Amino acid sequence: MSRFATPMIADRQICCDLLRDYYRVALPPLDLWVSQDPGGSTGFFHFGPDIVCFGRSSGGTSPDFQGSEALDASRGIKVADSVAHLPFDFFSVIENLRKEHYVKHLPSGSGGITKHQFVRKAYYTIRELLPVRIRRHVQKAYFKNWDKLPFPNWPVDFTADSLHQEFLKLAMRVQGLTKIPFIWFWPDGASACAVLTHDVETAAGRDFSSTLMDLDLKYGFRASFQVVPEKRYDVPLSYWNEIRSRGFEFNVHDFNHDGYLFHDKIEFARRAKLINHYAAKYGSRGFRAGAMYRNLDWFDAFEFSYDMSVPNVAHLEPQRGGCCTVMPYFVGKILEIPLTTSQDYSVFNILEDYSIGLWKKQIAMIVQRNGLMSFLSHPDYLIDAKPRQVYESLLAHLRKVCDTNNVWHALPGELDEWWRARSQMKLVPNSGGWQIVGPESRRAHVAYAILDGDRLVYAVNPAPSGRS
Repeated sequence: MSRFATPMIADRQICCDLLRDYYRVALPPLDLWVSQDPGGSTGFFHFGPDIVCFGRSSGGTSPDFQGSEALDASRGIKVADSVAHLPFDFFSVIENLRKEHYVKHLPSGSGGITKHQFVRKAYYTIRELLPVRIRRHVQKAYFKNWDKLPFPNWPVDFTADSLHQEFLKLAMRVQGLTKIPFIWFWPDGASACAVLTHDVETAAGRDFSSTLMDLDLKYGFRASFQVVPEKRYDVPLSYWNEIRSRGFEFNVHDFNHDGYLFHDKIEFARRAKLINHYAAKYGSRGFRAGAMYRNLDWFDAFEFSYDMSVPNVAHLEPQRGGCCTVMPYFVGKILEIPLTTSQDYSVFNILEDYSIGLWKKQIAMIVQRNGLMSFLSHPDYLIDAKPRQVYESLLAHLRKVCDTNNVWHALPGELDEWWRARSQMKLVPNSGGWQIVGPESRRAHVAYAILDGDRLVYAVNPAPSGRS
């Protein structure tokens, strides 16, 4: 037996498990494929002409992004006896994208405010004393040439989703299949999902929250409010009661929003305990870090059910990167609900765009891929009439999209419950067809992934699970 026999079996298991986690697909037996030992150093390479990967590949990798185009790992796939031998570890590549391990290898990946701690500390010390117009100039200088960043893809990145599709296509071809059933992503056969969230940064934003809830409800939406528990402003019980009693969610937003939550691991551990205390105090299941700073490798210190701190593409965030997916995913026991559209502050103050053009483009792209549209707006920046009118236009457009395309609007907590239930569902044969069993299966629909030439298309059974 080869010295690689045991790792190869493990890789085979992991590949199938990843597809099952993403699709909840009824795959054939686990001898689907085997990953060859990639060897070499970690770097960038391609899978096909358009999909960028980061990891190790026996076909070679590039230490910089620009050199990856000539290294196409799809050419190294070998198929024999219904087993596809891959030149790289699919699991590691997906993890490197979702956990943003590729970032430090990108141009400007570890520069700016996130690197120069003295500048960063000075900025956050005086930040609250600066008018928005002054902060805007400082931030625009930092974000100069943001649109020249090569990766992730702007304005929405689907790299991890495209990789899952390509590997399902490969699995189907190896098994000689043109159609395979899976559990549809969203409940009740919805085509996509929309989630609204509001981060409250100041006392003015706190006091405007009631008006913002009125505006959301006017268009039939509810949202989660992320509230800073210490130093920024008082959090009276009446504020908590109002948010909860009106059907909105109350979540924890950082600790004191000073930009230093993830600066030092020892200090992070201390703050994480206090954050968990506030989560218990407020009955909060969700969390978002201040300014979207994050380190997913430290998330095991949190006791939340879900997190919302990772952008899909972070060109306009202080910490660059992005998880490259428009689907929720698990980081240990925590469900990550990525931010898949641009923040209101970035649109208004960095791009100086008082229209919904960018949001409309992002919405259209995500709906086409049956993904999650998650939005982040701040009551603090919607007090003035001009941005508030733009936000209302966004709500009106989103309402029309949801109604026209059967999009599921959910609170983050509802999405968390669904995704966890879906992760426990299974497809079982039933009278010549398929039935879904598991929690919440009554809302689940059987779907089919169909090979149409080189494309993978989805068809959703209009009847819920267990019905013909």
